[in-house]
Amino acid sequence: MVRRSVLFTPGDRPEMLRKAADSGADVIVFDLEDAVSPDRKGEARTTVREVLSDSAFDPDCEVCVRLNASSEAFGDDLAVLLEDSTSLRLDSVMRPKVESAADIDELEAELEAHDEPRPVLALLESAAGILAAPDVAAAEATDALVFGAEDLSADLGATRTPEGTEVLYARQRVVVAAAAHDCVAIDTLVTDFGNDERLREDAAVSVQLGYDGKLAIHPAQVAPINEAFTPSIEEREWAEAVLEAKREANKAGRGVFEVDGEMIDAPLIAQAERILERTRAANYRK
Repeated sequence: MVRRSVLFTPGDRPEMLRKAADSGADVIVFDLEDAVSPDRKGEARTTVREVLSDSAFDPDCEVCVRLNASSEAFGDDLAVLLEDSTSLRLDSVMRPKVESAADIDELEAELEAHDEPRPVLALLESAAGILAAPDVAAAEATDALVFGAEDLSADLGATRTPEGTEVLYARQRVVVAAAAHDCVAIDTLVTDFGNDERLREDAAVSVQLGYDGKLAIHPAQVAPINEAFTPSIEEREWAEAVLEAKREANKAGRGVFEVDGEMIDAPLIAQAERILERTRAANYRK
């Protein structure tokens, strides 16, 4: 499964929910939390359910719903979404403001009570959540860790900067925890959706840090994000050369070999395999 681009869409906007499927995003997230005002939560739940249960709605991407954070609120979300959910198109759920593995276990139990287990995308956006990242990643239902820098900055009292040094430790901690527990890691969003250059620069940092994908809040952000997380022709050619050289070295009984003057060891072989795996996943989505 590829999750390069993860696009949020307000849950109370039916026309936008349906159009999200044509955005090219790998994951579309119907948002019942921050994007919906408190007095429209009930309407949003009904709207999202109507779209998800429409037999004509069958997009070629992952369909996720961001639930509300509190136990009572996400219980209300699931009660509406999963009632008689035989034909519901819902591939995963996202829980915001996760601060412990118990938060994931609680959501998993609620899903199982409806007999509707789903992979959980855990959104870490507070100091407590960042510190608990390894435990959250280890929870059985956790399929991805998602880093939320904006809420974290507010929790810390930090000032957001274009460089992002104020959240760098947290950004790295999330991706390390995800890698340690074989989870997908999805990086924070760029709020200035009209600034294409800023998005491309930040997405390049996401890739450099080891993230698998990035959040988007506007369809215009999807293509640059997908491009950033799709290996370039040069990267693919290097990876193919490394693995071909490895095959030849194995035939000759050599444990060490070089490609274009560079000595290749196990970490570089793993990097080459990862590049080709990401290439195959991206090609599948085209």
